[in-house]
Amino acid sequence: MRGGGLWAVLVLVMGVLLALTQGRIDIPLSDLAQLVWSVLQGAPAPNEQVQTIVFQVRGPRVLAAIAVGAALAVAGAAFQGLFRNPLVSPDILGASAGAALGAVLGIFFSFGVFGIQMAAFAGGLMAVALVYGVGSTVRHGDPVLVLLLAGIVIGSLLGAGIGMVKVLADPYNQLPAMTFWLLGSLAAAHANDVPSLIVPVAFGTVVLLLLRWRMDVMSLPEEEARSLGARTTGLRLLIVAAATLVTAASVAAAGIVGWIGLVVPHLARFLVGPSFVRLLPTSAVLGGGLLLLIDTLARTAAPVEIPLGILTALIGSPFFIVLLRRASKGWT
Repeated sequence: MRGGGLWAVLVLVMGVLLALTQGRIDIPLSDLAQLVWSVLQGAPAPNEQVQTIVFQVRGPRVLAAIAVGAALAVAGAAFQGLFRNPLVSPDILGASAGAALGAVLGIFFSFGVFGIQMAAFAGGLMAVALVYGVGSTVRHGDPVLVLLLAGIVIGSLLGAGIGMVKVLADPYNQLPAMTFWLLGSLAAAHANDVPSLIVPVAFGTVVLLLLRWRMDVMSLPEEEARSLGARTTGLRLLIVAAATLVTAASVAAAGIVGWIGLVVPHLARFLVGPSFVRLLPTSAVLGGGLLLLIDTLARTAAPVEIPLGILTALIGSPFFIVLLRRASKGWT
């Protein structure tokens, strides 16, 4: 990442500093610097309260926000290239809807927090597996278009399932929990939960980064990609699997967080160009930084925490309108 990629790094650094210093108890930058310096030297922390806030309260949430933002942005960029459509987001194959159905079922059956996250994770993976299975039964037509249409249909079916579970849920206890989870939040991010998020996100992201040169070829029409020697079927399956893995893990940890996977790849493309060699790492850094800034705003802007899905929609919708206007002039 050069040039424009430095802006993405700047956003991430600024997001980390604001997230660690701003909150119900503000931490001066000087105190944060002293804490970091003492850790690097192996010396006792100069302020135990600052150490507790940074490492036990805000630190895990910072890591979770970076992981979720990076995962959604990378998955969005991958799907936009794979489907050759700049308006595609990570939930296009039903991963978000499947994870949401798994989560509301977990809440309905009174699972614990970890059980709800695992149900959401499994639901996202199974939803995309179902979409891919349905798409593979159609032998004629563009396979990319078939997958896209299958994702829309299965996503609608899963949405109906979510609605049915909400109708059957206890309106005083279960329904509010379902509604809050579906709006997206990182309030439940704790140190013990971070590894279960970072491991699948890191694995899927590394796979996509290793494929970034081939993804430039996969963004071409099917016949052209094959003529260049790309094994399109296997590559498509691998890209979908990796992008689904990181999307399902993110939704399981944070709920439905929209717009990051749609908006951030366009911002990254504006900064470093369309080549996936630079686009994917820039999207990851920029996505992590932006979601970190939004999450900081969510927990500091009002007396009660604002769900992430609301803020990302408020910020992403105006950008989407600008995107549509520019797309009509040939910029994507």
